[in-house]
Amino acid sequence: MKILVLGAGALGGYYGARLIEAGANVTFAVRAGRASQLDRDGLVVTSPLGDFSRPVQTMLAGDDRGPFDVVLLACKAYDLDAAIGTIAPAVGPATTILPLLNGLAVYDRLDAVFGRPRVMGGVSYIATTLDPSGAIRHLSPFDRLSVGARDAAHADTARAVHELASKSAGTRTLSGAIVQELWEKWTTICAGAAATCLLRATVGEIVRTRDGADIVTRILAECVAVATRAGYAPRDEALAAARATLLAENSTWAASMMRDIAANARRIESDAIVGDMIAYGERFGVETPLLRIAFCSVDAYAARQRAAA
Repeated sequence: MKILVLGAGALGGYYGARLIEAGANVTFAVRAGRASQLDRDGLVVTSPLGDFSRPVQTMLAGDDRGPFDVVLLACKAYDLDAAIGTIAPAVGPATTILPLLNGLAVYDRLDAVFGRPRVMGGVSYIATTLDPSGAIRHLSPFDRLSVGARDAAHADTARAVHELASKSAGTRTLSGAIVQELWEKWTTICAGAAATCLLRATVGEIVRTRDGADIVTRILAECVAVATRAGYAPRDEALAAARATLLAENSTWAASMMRDIAANARRIESDAIVGDMIAYGERFGVETPLLRIAFCSVDAYAARQRAAA
C-alpha cells in the first residue's frame, strides 16, 4: 500500500513509523527544514511499544509523486486548509483520505472538497510529543487506533488499512460505527478541554475542589446533549470511560489545548474542539452555557495571540 503522511510530527510521524514497520510504502510530505532533519537523522520514535529509527522517504509540498492509495492527515484543525492544498496533487481517482483530527467539522470540510466517498474515518487515543531534536516520544504504552468506512465506496480500503495497521504494536480496531466513535471521542475531549482550559488546571486539581466535579459533570452533560440531538448519543461504555477520565481525583491529565495555552502557543484548536460543539448545539437547539463561557476564555486567548503576531 502506497501511503502519504502529511507531516512527520508527533502523531503523523508516529503512525507513519508504525505503518512502515507493517510493510507499507510510506512517504512523508514535510517542510524543507524537517526534510533536511529527516535526511540527516532519519525518523526517530521512542516508545514503550518499541523504538523506531531509520531513514524515511520525504517530499516537499507541491511535489507530484502521486497518486497515493491513502493519505493520512494528522495536522491541527487550524492547518486543514493548508493541508488540503498540499495533498491535492497526491490525490488520484482511487485515493482515500484518512484524517486523525479533532472534531467533526473537519470532515464536513474534507467531504466538500474531495467528496464523502473519498474520506474514511479515524480515531486515535495516544499521547505523543515532538521534542526539540525532532524525535517523537510516545509517553505511555497506550495506543489505540480505530478506522472505519463512512461510505461504502471506501469500505475495502478501510479493511486494508486495518489489516496493515494490525501488524504493528498497539490496539487496532476496524469499526462498524466510526462516526459514532468520532462523536464519542469529541464529546470527551471537548468537555475535558473546556474544563481544563477554563480553569487552567488538571482534572485532578479541578475535581478535588469543592465544586469541581459538579462543574465538569455539567460541561460533559452539555456535550452529551449535543451528541444525542445529533443522533450519536454516547454508548454506556463510552460515557463511563469519559467520566472515569474527567472525574479522577488523582489524575494529572489536562487537554493538550490547555498545555498549549500554558506554553503560550501561537495557535490553538479552540474552534474545532469547543467552538464547533457550540455551533452544533445551536443547529440542534441545545443550550450550552458552560461551553460558551469556556469558549469565551480560549477565544480571548486566541485573539490576543493573533494580535501579538
